Parts: sequence; C-alpha cells; structure tokens
Amino acid sequence: MSTYHAVVWMDQKEAHVMHFDTESMQAERVKSRSHHQRPAGQLQKDSHHAGMTEKEAAEYFGAIAQALEGSHEVLVLGPARMHEEFKEWLAKHLPAVAKTVVGSEKADHPTDGQVVALARRYFHKFDNMAGKAGGR
Repeated sequence: MSTYHAVVWMDQKEAHVMHFDTESMQAERVKSRSHHQRPAGQLQKDSHHAGMTEKEAAEYFGAIAQALEGSHEVLVLGPARMHEEFKEWLAKHLPAVAKTVVGSEKADHPTDGQVVALARRYFHKFDNMAGKAGGR
C-alpha cells in the first residue's frame, strides 16, 4: 500500500508497520529472526542492537525498511532505544529511507489502534507546522 504516512512500532522481537491515510490503514508485521534475544543488560559480546548481532540487525532493520517502501513520512516508535538504533542504522545503510523518518518517540507496548491514533495526531501537528494541507 502506498500512502503518504507510515508508523512503525518496534522492539527486538517484531515490528508493526502501518501505512495509513485519513480513511484507511494497512498493517504488516515483521518478525526478527534473532536467536539471541536477551533482556537488556545481558548482551553477548558481538551484539550491538538489543541483543542482535550486526548481521541479525541488518536483516531485521532491512526488512522493516522494505516494508516502509512508498511512504513519504514515517514515525518510528518503540521501547528503550530500539527506535533510535533503527534510525541510526537507516542513516548509515539506507539514507534515502532515513530521510523519510520525520520523528521517533518512546512507546512501550501500545495496540496497533493506539499506534495509528498516536501517529495520526503526530502527523496532523507535523503537517500543520510544515504547511501541508492534510498530509497530501
């Protein structure tokens, strides 16, 4: 689905990617294939991203980036630092996708409906500040 806005809520296990406009929403889940998921503070030596190795993070973050294809503005949400790590990875590996990320915020474990409602409020304010009528 190609819509103007998308929101991602992610943790180290899965990402919920939602493309939406004023009338519709389409959700997709991207699962991490990491076999090294541990609670924070119990990271292995070669892990960098919440218990994932660089290879595991690249596969997971790459799949999320692919799910965002076609979006013009993206909001990234997640607990702890995961949303920031995703933004940093995008900036380093996929700068064109990184440019579509207009914000990121900490959010623990909301429902998909709560995520979309938060994103709609966020983009309403963001678009008004940017002088865009209705997010196109």
